[in-house]
Amino acid sequence: MPSATAATNAVIMQHNSASDFLALSYPTLRRHEASSNIIFAHALKRVNTEAALTEFQFTSDADVEACISTADESSFIPHPTSGAFWLTVWSQPSIHARPQLDMVLSCVDWTLGNYPIFLWTPKRQDELSQSWLNPRINQLVEYLRICVPSERVFSVFGMTPLVKAFTRQWSQLTGHKVEPEPFYSAYFSFCNSKTFKPSNLPLPEGHRLRRAEGADLEQVAQLCKEFADDSVYFPLSLDRARIEARELIQKRIIWVYDLDGAITTICAVTRNTHRVSAITKVYTTPMWRRRGCAEFLVRHVTAQLLFDCCKESVVLYVGHKNSAQKVYHRVGFPGLCGEPRVEGVEDSIELGLQNTARGQW
Repeated sequence: MPSATAATNAVIMQHNSASDFLALSYPTLRRHEASSNIIFAHALKRVNTEAALTEFQFTSDADVEACISTADESSFIPHPTSGAFWLTVWSQPSIHARPQLDMVLSCVDWTLGNYPIFLWTPKRQDELSQSWLNPRINQLVEYLRICVPSERVFSVFGMTPLVKAFTRQWSQLTGHKVEPEPFYSAYFSFCNSKTFKPSNLPLPEGHRLRRAEGADLEQVAQLCKEFADDSVYFPLSLDRARIEARELIQKRIIWVYDLDGAITTICAVTRNTHRVSAITKVYTTPMWRRRGCAEFLVRHVTAQLLFDCCKESVVLYVGHKNSAQKVYHRVGFPGLCGEPRVEGVEDSIELGLQNTARGQW
């Protein structure tokens, strides 16, 4: 492993392709497949479209050690890029220990524009001491400043301590002030076969739970627009909502609550890895709220993912003040509605930066 800074015993690598990133990070991401869902799923989606796919092989921990020790020196030198990339922070506790992945930063985009900067660590929130966290964040901030224009970093999302430390140092370095209010403050929770809560309540006659179809485009697009408009910070025009809805329908990753032809509720599953899927867009149009539509649909989709698709867990984020917590709690997502925080449930936050080029997610 190349020499690390004395303050952190850590080095940073830049990966300009998903295949390069996964070649080293895959073993750690698999061990923490639920918490790494955003970064892992985005990378897996991209690697499927890269020409390097025919040469790409997932690695073991032993492979990681060999790859890092023989990597070209340029891999450890930050360089500007206009495309997607990942930064990984590695440390080696001792000469005889294998390198370990401490942190990941992803800078990627999608159909409707740039995503926020995503941060992730395999460590639990209670393991993040300031003495461990701050030097690594400082290195990441200095590295990222070379890789992209500061205006690209319009918001940062991840575990709360990571994001707060990162945006504080990024703001000091670049002059972009942190927005006074978080874009999103949320709990990260999960549901598995043990926590899932079935229901014997029958679906009303004439109502259906199903995947969205092409004929549903306009109704789904309208609900996608309303969902985005609810976020305040990332609104969508109806034309752009149609683009999103069309992609979700074509990929068969959005479900609907169909009430005699009227689509009342949507539920999307846009991030899939080997053993984990994420519910990412649950929304009921106002006139149909408080009738159980969302709970019926979320329970149906969660059950399909767990028992038909054999996923080990289904994960989601829900706002601290979002009444949808009650829905997810009744379906079997723990640590919500004031319940004790179990392992695997964490606080997450998205902080925005002022005078930047706003993206979309």
